[in-house]
Amino acid sequence: MPIKKAAKKHLRQTKKRTIKNLGAKNRIKAAIKSARLALTNKDKSKAQEQIKKTIKILDKAAQNKILKKNTASRFKSRLMKQLNKLK
Repeated sequence: MPIKKAAKKHLRQTKKRTIKNLGAKNRIKAAIKSARLALTNKDKSKAQEQIKKTIKILDKAAQNKILKKNTASRFKSRLMKQLNKLK
């Protein structure tokens, strides 16, 4: 356990940030999963809608530095590639 006041504050901040980041990562995983599910069902319009939502979530995560920029770009690229293959 931290002894100094600053160390206690840092621990509180870390706990809050960890919870926030885990929540965001879970939302990202859920969005990607739903987009991939729509792609496997070969439902073009639903897949397009889900991918659009997923891209928005990925961009926000990259902007808030929850994901690295290139990681978000890689996810988006792969989803779009699968969507274009579906068309």
